[in-house]
Amino acid sequence: MGQYIERYQRRRLISSYFSVVLSIGLVLFLLGILGLLVLNTKKLADHFKEQITISVFLKDNAKPVEIDQLQKSLAMADYTKSAVYVSKEDAAEQYSEDIGENFEEFLGYNPLKNSIDVNLKADFVSPEQIDGIAEELEAKTYVDEVSYDKPLIALLSDNVKKISLWILIASAVFTIIAVLLINSSIRLSIYSKRFIIKTMQMVGATKTFIRRPFINTNIKLGMLGALLALIALLVVLYYVNKNFPELNLFQDVTLLVSLFLGVFVLGVAISWISTHFATQRFLNLRTDDLYY
Repeated sequence: MGQYIERYQRRRLISSYFSVVLSIGLVLFLLGILGLLVLNTKKLADHFKEQITISVFLKDNAKPVEIDQLQKSLAMADYTKSAVYVSKEDAAEQYSEDIGENFEEFLGYNPLKNSIDVNLKADFVSPEQIDGIAEELEAKTYVDEVSYDKPLIALLSDNVKKISLWILIASAVFTIIAVLLINSSIRLSIYSKRFIIKTMQMVGATKTFIRRPFINTNIKLGMLGALLALIALLVVLYYVNKNFPELNLFQDVTLLVSLFLGVFVLGVAISWISTHFATQRFLNLRTDDLYY
């Protein structure tokens, strides 16, 4: 009978520890995902911004030397990521492929113009800066027109600001929820041992002596939960980076190490603080209050 009770108590203890580790791991995993979003929001926004193309259309009488000089000056400009010259013949061929028929045979001539397609660096993709760049280019005598999607650029800039703000708010809210969930799991675990805590206190054990084994145990559980969360984060990072290699998620190793270290430290810190206050609560309760 005694062995059965001992096995039952051991199973309950293991089940309690497992639930604490699982809850800590899941919560820290979600926090890690949010951390990745926060750290990579700018990278994602920059990726989309740098896909916007400004087309500099050239007049038919533009000299080859002027075109070459303009392309080189654009390529060397601080705001340029890439500058590619597109001849009217190449543009016509591409347009014919897009529409599925040769429009030159129908019109009898090629109405398109030679152009330079410019992709800007993300820091320069804003309506005000692009307007300034366009005015500077249009001032050149051999430039016919500078074309770009103004509504799209304005919409993109506004949405990036809104998304960044909401991700920060969501991160703050989920951090608070994470602390509360981990705290609740640990408090429930310690609640089942409240009579042991009070018994030790009644026989003369100090509060520090009583708290120490609970803190040590829950710190270990917090470390284990954090390790599970980090393993899950690595798996997610691997698959996202495999499907979206242009994001270069593993490029900034220092940033990833800082994130992983932050998740690990957060798991340990929350476990320590929650255990300290949970045990303190039961240490301060009167014996009669333990039954409620």
